[in-house]
Amino acid sequence: MSPRSKYSFTSESVSEGHPDKVCDRISDAVLDALLAEEPEARVACETFATTDRVVIGGEIGLSDQDKLGDYMGRIDGIARECIRDIGYEQDKFHWKTCEITNLLHRQSAHIAQGVDASNEKEEGAGDQGIMFGFACNETDALMPAPILYAHAILRRLAEVRKNGTEPTLGPDAKSQLTVDYRNGKPVGVSSIVLSTQHLDPEMTSADVRDVVEPYIRETLPEGWIGPDTVWHVNPTGKFVIGGPDGDAGLTGRKIIVDTYGGAAPHGGGAFSGKDPTKVDRSAAYVARYLAKNIVAAGLAERCTLQLSYAIGVSHPLSVYVDTDDTGADPEAIERAVRRAMDLTPRGIRTHLGLNRPIYQRTAAYGHFGRAPDADGGFSWERTDLVEALKAEM
Repeated sequence: MSPRSKYSFTSESVSEGHPDKVCDRISDAVLDALLAEEPEARVACETFATTDRVVIGGEIGLSDQDKLGDYMGRIDGIARECIRDIGYEQDKFHWKTCEITNLLHRQSAHIAQGVDASNEKEEGAGDQGIMFGFACNETDALMPAPILYAHAILRRLAEVRKNGTEPTLGPDAKSQLTVDYRNGKPVGVSSIVLSTQHLDPEMTSADVRDVVEPYIRETLPEGWIGPDTVWHVNPTGKFVIGGPDGDAGLTGRKIIVDTYGGAAPHGGGAFSGKDPTKVDRSAAYVARYLAKNIVAAGLAERCTLQLSYAIGVSHPLSVYVDTDDTGADPEAIERAVRRAMDLTPRGIRTHLGLNRPIYQRTAAYGHFGRAPDADGGFSWERTDLVEALKAEM
């Protein structure tokens, strides 16, 4: 974001019922089901959804590939349960009746040979690529405010939709916040955009605003909404047809929503449906973990951290830190990072406990800025590396 003393920055979020997020959810649910049975399973699951149709494809690698057929019969039920839990019971996208096509197959042996450990080499990265992590001290979660609160609004609306408090709301929704900054800190919201599916076709945009405004106000910090804040609630009018019936969905199309809302660089790789040997996912998680711990340790007020990997190669090719001149020497932090943690794919998975069925919950409302769960979910949000980093400086 801009170093100017006065500026505005905008980020968006989408709900769990957005077509792309439906697909992310199904892909991660398939991944979790396989990891629950075999923690070292290799999974690259992609999902496509449209009117009355879900197509699931990709690759699976198991220690005993003959067991692959045993899992195939479960995929239909996994997908339907995701759609049911999200809340789709529309005429043209219903969890009971939509057609589900399963095209998953075995992982390529040529990919496996580059990743698998052997007597001759360590386990390698699942692909080449660059991954970024980011943290800043402008919120308690050490996340940029625009994306953090854009997510929070939609999570709150999903809660009241699902518990029956607001039965007129539908699963599909998008939010967008323009946050005003003064001297690098968020101080208010100049515009709020909220588009949400509604089940009553007679509702107007004004009716929808009456429903959602109290929840938006309670979610944002006190004083952020003022008389000059511009509201756009369902600005196109009616929004009754939603989800994959209104627009096709695909796994991995909301990578900026998933990360930092555009406030930091993104390496380009999507997360959902990928097991943690894929550094697109695991290295992005550890990059966030490292950046967050750097900021939590007081080594910087803002930190962008980049890692790079080559397929089949264990150690990162580079570690880059940028603190925007808000803290310690970046080169010293880079050296501390390398000494404080094993950044091989195996080291990352072991340190963060990633070989567990913890991914379905990440599919909506952001992979970062969430509270760590007792079962290991969102382990990359812990700040337990602070002392180790300080000791290496």
